[in-house]
Amino acid sequence: MNSGDELQEKLLDAALAHVPFDGWGETALLAGARDLGIERGLALNAFPGGAMEMIEYHSRLADRRMVEAYEAADTQALKIREKVALAIRLRLSANQPHREAIRRALSVLALPIHAALAARLIYRTVDAVWYALGDRSTDYNFYTKRGLLAGVYASTLLYWLNDKSADSTESWAFLDRRIAEVMTIPRAMARLDKLKAKLPDPFHLLRRRGAAR
Repeated sequence: MNSGDELQEKLLDAALAHVPFDGWGETALLAGARDLGIERGLALNAFPGGAMEMIEYHSRLADRRMVEAYEAADTQALKIREKVALAIRLRLSANQPHREAIRRALSVLALPIHAALAARLIYRTVDAVWYALGDRSTDYNFYTKRGLLAGVYASTLLYWLNDKSADSTESWAFLDRRIAEVMTIPRAMARLDKLKAKLPDPFHLLRRRGAAR
């Protein structure tokens, strides 16, 4: 990590405490800079893109920390669904103190003008999850896995933001249910493929009838 990245990380972490009151942008950034004793100009230069650059950096930082935490965990005995759940829990739990800041970020990202960035951020997160799990697939499964997990992560994130249960236990139960639901989709598709292979080819039958005439 270079000095620029270190400065951004320190500033972002300090600014997060102010985002619930000041929103994402210059006010929260400069408040965090004052907490750290960092000059105004240096702070503004760290995030020249303003609020959107701060939001994007926070998401990338959360992804990186999630991967680091996952790689430090003992996951050898876990099933795939348990590994996926662990990765998502690690990401959300690390941001427990900043739920209001994340809620504000989602409100900004929900605007149509930011739809492309919102999609890019959720893709990066689910890609980071599968990367942490060691997935290196390059076939159609690459996109299927990420597409399914994007739905799981997005719905769990929204549930978690409003979860009042102790230690987010209801969120983790919700996450487990969502993963169990999507795990049935690939199996159902595989069963359909096997069934289709056993059925007669209707086009072949039509060709035979045409030849008989």
